[in-house]
Amino acid sequence: MRLHYLQHVPFEDMAMIETWARDKGHDITRTLLFRGDPLPELEDYDMLVIMGGPMNIYEDEKYPWLAEEKIFIRKAIEGGKIVLGICLGAQLIADVLGGKVRKNDHREIGWHPVSLTPEARRSEIFGVLPERFVALHWHGDTFEIPPGAAWTAKSEACANQAFQCGKAIGLQFHLEASMDSINDLIKNCSDELSSGGDYVQTDRKILAGVDVIPEMNGLMARFLDEMERRYGG
Repeated sequence: MRLHYLQHVPFEDMAMIETWARDKGHDITRTLLFRGDPLPELEDYDMLVIMGGPMNIYEDEKYPWLAEEKIFIRKAIEGGKIVLGICLGAQLIADVLGGKVRKNDHREIGWHPVSLTPEARRSEIFGVLPERFVALHWHGDTFEIPPGAAWTAKSEACANQAFQCGKAIGLQFHLEASMDSINDLIKNCSDELSSGGDYVQTDRKILAGVDVIPEMNGLMARFLDEMERRYGG
């Protein structure tokens, strides 16, 4: 399978998703949007992964490439590609499918439980996950569930944590995070930790919780395996 990913900032790459793809023998290409890389043609990839970033989906004036990226994502979905968005990536998918993106009532950063919805337990993809698990969170915005999509996950701080619309899936949380990617987030986004809030953990608490990474990455691998099995041809 040919996997292409969109990266918004230097410090948020695919983390363990890249390890999974390489172990599977998939071809990997990327577009570094912050560097002005060109986007591929529709026929050049089978699966699109859209990563996170500190910007908001509505900051088109500050990040002009966002407008072109949204058009590209829409074409990928309409073209029947497998599309997975994480954090900002999920918000971008929601936006192009008609789900509004706005500030969440709570900033959510750190290790917090995620619970599946009844719709998720009936899903061929989300059904491989446990009903409740711990994931890394790092976001201030949230999305509405797009029209026609299934609402599949929630947390105490954020009602809409995931959705699925055909082969397009959005995850607000991070199951792909590695030790390196967590260190990079803390290094580059430490100002967001100082904002405080009931659901914002300190860098020490985040680093104290990294023992969950292997189990969390295992869930991501199981999820990706099922996506590939169901949709990868």
